[in-house]
Amino acid sequence: MSQPLIIYIHGFNSSPDSFKARCFVKWMAEAGRSDEVLVPRLPHWPQQAIRQLEQLVEEHAKRDITLVGSSLGGYYSTWLVEKYGLRAVLINPAVRPYELLAEMLGEQGNFYTDERYELTSEHLEQLLAVNCGVLKEPARYLLLTQTADETLDYREAVDKFSDSPKLVQQGGSHGFDQFEQVIPSLLAFAEGRVELPLQTDLTVAAEKD
Repeated sequence: MSQPLIIYIHGFNSSPDSFKARCFVKWMAEAGRSDEVLVPRLPHWPQQAIRQLEQLVEEHAKRDITLVGSSLGGYYSTWLVEKYGLRAVLINPAVRPYELLAEMLGEQGNFYTDERYELTSEHLEQLLAVNCGVLKEPARYLLLTQTADETLDYREAVDKFSDSPKLVQQGGSHGFDQFEQVIPSLLAFAEGRVELPLQTDLTVAAEKD
């Protein structure tokens, strides 16, 4: 059996230093599985980010790869699943980022690296170029989403991944509150199993700190 590998793909203006990325890396380290996770730092240009991710997947092609994509990382993950036949866990994924980011053109800054850059129409064109309209195998995706996402309309993801296993939590946030509680489900999916609380398509109340 090939060695498993989970590639965590961060979102827009994020990095491997994001809360969820660090939380997941810590979890894997404590389980003695640090060699099973990679968290690449992606450039802001979609074309460059996709190429970097494609090269990473091809470099580790002999391993059993699962993607974990957050927000824009979920959008990138969809492209990679459709191209390489992988499986992916999508956390509050962006479905049409080329529309969402059209309202944010202009100067941008990465929340973690302090990098400054100009978000342009070329970014949107590059995003549109990797849009996947029809999913070949919906069962390759596990959708984790929360209804109080302040950045994205969770219903877009629920609609796009309507035939995929999913967990829809009432409340929460774009950052996905209580992320650590779904890591066991994420790891189960990486092993080819769907193990969600009570049932595959479940709506539960998100706990608050």
